[in-house]
Amino acid sequence: MPTPRQQLRLRRAVRTAVRNLDPGAFAFVMATVIVSSALDRDGTSGASAALLVIGLSGYGVLLLGNGWRLLGWRRRLLVDAVGPRGFAFLTAVAASDILADRLAADGHQVAAAVLLTVGVLGWLLLGYGIPLALVAAARRRPSLDQVNGTWFLWVVATQSVAVAAVGLDRLTPAAHGFLPELASVCWAIGLVQYLLLAPLVLSRMLVRPMAPEELIPAYWVFMGAGAISVLAGAALLQLPAAERLLPAEVTSALCLVLWSFATWLVPLLIALGAWRYLVRHVPLRFASSLWSMVFPVGMHGVATRQLGSAIGVSWLTTLGEGEAWLAAAVWAVVFLAMLAALTRSLCRTETMQ
Repeated sequence: MPTPRQQLRLRRAVRTAVRNLDPGAFAFVMATVIVSSALDRDGTSGASAALLVIGLSGYGVLLLGNGWRLLGWRRRLLVDAVGPRGFAFLTAVAASDILADRLAADGHQVAAAVLLTVGVLGWLLLGYGIPLALVAAARRRPSLDQVNGTWFLWVVATQSVAVAAVGLDRLTPAAHGFLPELASVCWAIGLVQYLLLAPLVLSRMLVRPMAPEELIPAYWVFMGAGAISVLAGAALLQLPAAERLLPAEVTSALCLVLWSFATWLVPLLIALGAWRYLVRHVPLRFASSLWSMVFPVGMHGVATRQLGSAIGVSWLTTLGEGEAWLAAAVWAVVFLAMLAALTRSLCRTETMQ
């Protein structure tokens, strides 16, 4: 049994962790659940269910942690929200919606509906609130240097609503007549957001000096935002023709263009990672932003498989199936690194006693 002093140390460590909680911490849930979805589509039900349980547990813990942070350190949270990484808060929206889609796939209609409702409300609140806060901040000093990969979470959150809406509609289509329309509108909004943000982020990377430390793993969300846009579009293609707002030919063409661009980004992102870690020798250690790299890998696999199924291209389906296992391997490596980092942190706490 821990001594009273040890318990006090542990409580202080937990308080510090909550106070400094990363705004993008829900990326862990996003990454875990999308890999669960990939494995579920591949027929690996046991591993998929285990990851779903981990994702749900992480979602609950992070909800409590962010609620505690909101009550105890509201000013610190608001400072994060109006800063350059404010868009990272949208991981909470995407996590809710991706969980909703995964639970809908297992037939859990009520839970999926609740999570989609949370996701939509969060999307409206944060999707408008964060950009408005950036524009209206009293001490704002606008600069292209503030742009980073987390800004693409604006797109991811929007498209996640579309994905979850279609997933829930498949359960009881007659009872949710508005869901296909919601999905179609969100998909269109997400496409425009992607087209607006892509040149902005590319300009930041190509025009302004960039230190290796600034090239955080969250830049993989550039690819992930394209991939989830493909997934949402492919899901729309599988709806009955009467429920689509856009012709199937337009949707499939846009999905293929987005998939091609997102896939083209992969070698570039790998090369930039090699430059950061191998050439410029930035220490490779665990950071919560690594989950922002795992999520796009898993999402690309799911989107590729779904697109292949929607447009009848078998090699895309096969490629997506293979990527499911790659995503699972990447998830396992990052998860073990997270556990090792937590163990070291606890050991340091014990040593301080």
